[in-house]
Amino acid sequence: MKDAVGLTTQRLTLRRFTHDDLPTIRRLNSDAAVMRYLGGVQPPQKNDEMFNNRILKYYDEHPGLGVWATIERATGECVGFHLLNYILSGGDIQVGYRLFPQHWGKGYATEMSIALLRYGYEQLQLAVITANAHRENRASIHVLEKCGLQRKEDRVIDHPGYANIGAVAWFERPSNEWLREFSA
Repeated sequence: MKDAVGLTTQRLTLRRFTHDDLPTIRRLNSDAAVMRYLGGVQPPQKNDEMFNNRILKYYDEHPGLGVWATIERATGECVGFHLLNYILSGGDIQVGYRLFPQHWGKGYATEMSIALLRYGYEQLQLAVITANAHRENRASIHVLEKCGLQRKEDRVIDHPGYANIGAVAWFERPSNEWLREFSA
């Protein structure tokens, strides 16, 4: 598998974003509930920059990694996105997600994050995958724990994109430990 395109779970599948998906990203990143723990609602210019640099260009610049549209298989609806990419501050690779509120509480974040962790450890042979969440975001912290990641000491991520967030709950897990726990 060249990247996570087509990665499928019981209810979800991933596909690459295209230029036609910009309105979806703008809608997702302008939702106050979605962005509550992510530094606040993003203006259109910042959305466009993120979309072009962190999503579209990223596929070619970092083969195997990216941000993919998460599609509900039963309806074909884009429910948000999942990612496996370098954290903004540098060398750590993170798993993450952002879903529209109407799709919260359905287990989608956990379901596809576990599939991405398996892909990262097995296909990409990553030694460690990390994740982070706002320390007050109990729902995301719970998802990361259910995914088998282990909470470590909170840390401040040294990047302007995290300036409004402060210290985050930091998670990680070595591949051998995760694969032993989540062997198929």
